[in-house]
Amino acid sequence: MPETSVAHFYDELADDYHLIYSDWDASIRRQGDALDALIGQDRAAVLDCSCGIGTQAIGLALRGHRVTGTDISPRAAARAAREAARRSLSLRTAAADMRRLPFADGQFDTVVCADNSLPHLLAEQDVNAALAEMRRVLRPGGRLLISTRPYDDLLRDRPASTSPQVHGVAEADGGERTVTFQLWHWHEDGEHYDLQHFQLLPEGGEWRVQARRTTYWALGQDRLAGLAAQAGFVDPQWRMPQETGFFQPLLVARAGE
Repeated sequence: MPETSVAHFYDELADDYHLIYSDWDASIRRQGDALDALIGQDRAAVLDCSCGIGTQAIGLALRGHRVTGTDISPRAAARAAREAARRSLSLRTAAADMRRLPFADGQFDTVVCADNSLPHLLAEQDVNAALAEMRRVLRPGGRLLISTRPYDDLLRDRPASTSPQVHGVAEADGGERTVTFQLWHWHEDGEHYDLQHFQLLPEGGEWRVQARRTTYWALGQDRLAGLAAQAGFVDPQWRMPQETGFFQPLLVARAGE
């Protein structure tokens, strides 16, 4: 799927993205705390190269890090900057493709690519290009943090859908609820899948349905760790949610000297 389709998917989702969380502010803090513990230094220069609307970037800024956020979606990156400003935080953002990062060599202490963003790249050459760019902008010894879905498990089962998630305040308490779910269609190669993302949003006593489509590559953990090693990262290790407190498995590695 062309990169413009990924940008379009997240441009359309940008205004409603926070509704996939039961409490977005709590998720911001929780994810920022988990990533901060893995960074292991104060006031690190961090690039979040798939910042979306700012969930991880804002969480890390709250922990005192000097964060820059980029995303292929201009609307998502712009919202991240607005959300940071609302919280009196400094967050520089820009629209950029992670395969062509607009930064000098060795500029960052840590690069974050979270929330299953890397698997939007559908061919090995594109993943290689993105990892090479992440390595280039990291100082020697800098930290790489990539999170994906638990693809080793998903490749065994190849699910067709996710369970509906209902968030918001119950009507009995004076609020409104939203419903989010996904349908997955696996390609014949057994590794790529098309995703339909549905949101049911209350509007004027009725439901407004938003349906958006995108495609992912279900990259197994050994394969992604191997590609990271080829790109010049050392000691790639997968850390699981029960260990880190982060909601997805995390590939943690260091930029080689």
